Amino acid sequence: MWKLISLAFVQSVLMVASQLLQKIAVTRAGDFSWSWGWFYRFFANFYMIGSGVCFAATAFCWLYLLKRYPFSMVYPMLSLAYVMGMLAAMLFFHEQIPLTRWIGIALIMTGCVLIAR
Repeated sequence: MWKLISLAFVQSVLMVASQLLQKIAVTRAGDFSWSWGWFYRFFANFYMIGSGVCFAATAFCWLYLLKRYPFSMVYPMLSLAYVMGMLAAMLFFHEQIPLTRWIGIALIMTGCVLIAR
């Protein structure tokens, strides 16, 4: 059980890291426009490239989990990314998280533990 949770944790960290880097990349690319310049600024920067690397690692981790564990156990573990995403929003983007979301996070974590048993 703990190996599944640990691997799902790593997979979720990689997924959230990929999405954080995407948000930074799209922010740094400036106002969106259907121009080659905007797409170049978006795709040809360190943050988007890092996002791609994290995404690839996420995919390989996901495939490993699918190979080793039942789908009905692995798929709900993706919800760990919700927890990490909210923590990342607070830490990196200084977002305010209301109490209702924290309650939701507690329920998600409880569900992950129950599913992994």
